[in-house]
Amino acid sequence: MTTNFSDSAGPADIADITNIANIANIANIADTVLITGGTGKTGRRVAARLPGARIGSRAGTPPFDWVDRSTWAPALANREAAYLSYYPDITAPDAADAIGAFAKLAVSRGVRRLVLLSGRGMASAVDAERAVAESGAEWTVLRASWFSQNFSEEFLLDAVLAGDLALPAVPGVREPFIDTEDIADVAVAALTDPRHAGRVYELTTARALTFEEAAAEMSEAAGREIRFRAVSPGAYAASLTQGGLPPEVAEMLTALFTAVLDGRNAHPTTDVETVLGRPPLDFSAYARRTAATGVWHA
Repeated sequence: MTTNFSDSAGPADIADITNIANIANIANIADTVLITGGTGKTGRRVAARLPGARIGSRAGTPPFDWVDRSTWAPALANREAAYLSYYPDITAPDAADAIGAFAKLAVSRGVRRLVLLSGRGMASAVDAERAVAESGAEWTVLRASWFSQNFSEEFLLDAVLAGDLALPAVPGVREPFIDTEDIADVAVAALTDPRHAGRVYELTTARALTFEEAAAEMSEAAGREIRFRAVSPGAYAASLTQGGLPPEVAEMLTALFTAVLDGRNAHPTTDVETVLGRPPLDFSAYARRTAATGVWHA
């Protein structure tokens, strides 16, 4: 679903983009990019594609922290573009205010282009999207829902290793899981090519799976059984707090997953192919690639 923020313009003329590695002077552009969340699932992949970009993290040089606004200006120094990935999540109560303030500061410091990682199907993310769109910068919004890498990097890895994947999902709900490698490729295209300015992209793979089907594909790739079971929001929140998360974080995550796993994001889009000129990576390819690393073997 390729749109601009107001849904008033037609599709961008970008069909000739076939390989973001061919964008002219990408190395020089990288030197002017700030990647917030630069050590996260998408941020570190964006950074790998833009050697020389500034990594926005608390361990970065200079350090960057969404909570500590005194770190923002130094991180923005001499930057012309920024990738915005808000921690802990764009649906957090303070996200829109912080992202809006950061976007205004960025523009005042000479940043011309902002690319925001947003949430697909999340009304609570719209205020943050609008704040970026109204900042005065060229902007692109990337809406994504469920990362394939949620099953292999931190968040759900322990559950997959235990073979018992429990989530507060509507039984049988389908999700077109998006590979973070595709998110990174689209983000780099948006950061380095002005033809993506003013666009909202909804990023999915081409095939929607139930969580039961995803578990079966992971089982086949890993060579062992991984089961999925739907649980109530209360049971899920309790499991998160028992696992050590603060109650307020557990509540936020439970509300988020309960909302996005109700079927609202079940339909795939063609936006990845529109931007990259190739089909999105399929979940089965992700499962095989991940299983080959051994991460799903305890």
